[in-house]
Amino acid sequence: MGKSQDLYVQAKKIIPGGTQLLSKRPEQFLPDYWPAYYKKAKGCKVWDLDDKEYIDVSYMGIGANTVGYADDDIDRAVKNVVDACNMTTLNPPEEVELAQKLIQLHPWAEMARFTRSGGEAMMVAVRIARAAAGKDIVLFCGYHGWHDWYIAANLSSDSALDGQLLPGLKPAGVPRHLRDTSFPFNFNNKAEFQSLMEKYKGKIAAVVMEPIRNVEPEEGFWEYIQSDTKNNEIALIIDEVTAGWRLNLGGAHLLYDIKPDIAVFAKGMSNGYPMAAIIGKKKFMDAAQDSFISSTYWTERIGPTAALATIQKMEQRKIQEHLIKIGKIVQNGWNSIAKKTGLSIHAGSIYPLSHFDFQDKEPLILKTLFIQEMLARGYLATNSFYCSYAHTEDVVQKYLDTAEEVFAFIKKSIEENTSGKLLKGPVCQTGFKRLN
Repeated sequence: MGKSQDLYVQAKKIIPGGTQLLSKRPEQFLPDYWPAYYKKAKGCKVWDLDDKEYIDVSYMGIGANTVGYADDDIDRAVKNVVDACNMTTLNPPEEVELAQKLIQLHPWAEMARFTRSGGEAMMVAVRIARAAAGKDIVLFCGYHGWHDWYIAANLSSDSALDGQLLPGLKPAGVPRHLRDTSFPFNFNNKAEFQSLMEKYKGKIAAVVMEPIRNVEPEEGFWEYIQSDTKNNEIALIIDEVTAGWRLNLGGAHLLYDIKPDIAVFAKGMSNGYPMAAIIGKKKFMDAAQDSFISSTYWTERIGPTAALATIQKMEQRKIQEHLIKIGKIVQNGWNSIAKKTGLSIHAGSIYPLSHFDFQDKEPLILKTLFIQEMLARGYLATNSFYCSYAHTEDVVQKYLDTAEEVFAFIKKSIEENTSGKLLKGPVCQTGFKRLN
């Protein structure tokens, strides 16, 4: 136990849930021992409150820091803005420049609006689509945030969202009258999608989807979705909050020839500084003028400045190619060392957002043991690896060498039936759980 762990004990008494983000709860990693707080970070290194140094081969700011922590070029642009003043009565010219850049990168789009987080950007996108259509129902696939429009799906069935990434999301606090306004379907399931389209024909405002996440779209799937939404004059909203800026410059939807009506970006577009964008076709985006969508801090200057600097660096350094290359090395490395040590795993997802799952019995115990042993060796690691430009081949090779050592340790614990006994604390959590 150290300063970080002690501070988290205090935090849980005065902050409901312990942190502002479920994905940063220590209980999701190594309960009681995960270093919850940081003092500084650089590249892919993080120092906790006790000045212990770790290599981050886990989530890299939950996918926000695509270039790396405290990047000199991006931070320099931000510091210039701080010196010149971040917020005034007037608007920052950078938001116009960013809108122009996003439209240049996405020729199908004509207009842009900005927020500062992915969840609220998705809320704005859905609001715009509903305003444009004059209809309420939203069909969706995947995880799209915490707002009422999304969680409302669990008003009809408390497990409706369980297959959409995070199980256990309760609709407490969501107005009951939002019941039957949002309905999920599964990726690549044309029949499920078509059934919902037919059942709610004439009442659907939007279809919301990620372009890709853990599995590749089946042949013809996206053509089917696009044809059906276009023929029924339904807004197709592509959520690029997670996938965006990792597989190519712009969004993953460009790789799959998806021509949406609206697309949403956040996280990776500004390297850790709050910024999100909603871009779309004029006939939909114009509806934003008929609905009250406005916030003071959407007009601050740091967000668009950081996004412009990040996009510029991505263009200059071909960062997406690096993310794919390094992610592939890690994903292939997991499979190789698992085979070598005799450990059963399943690795997958797009290369920049790789993950693996233990296939032996009691996978959560094994995951917790992996995190524990990697942490003891100086790594912030879990069964996911979100790649950044700061992850060099040398860094990931040393990580894989260490992971091989830990895999062998875990395999031995399975054979000796001691995995649970080797844990210093409780087993990690998965999904959403209330903290007491």
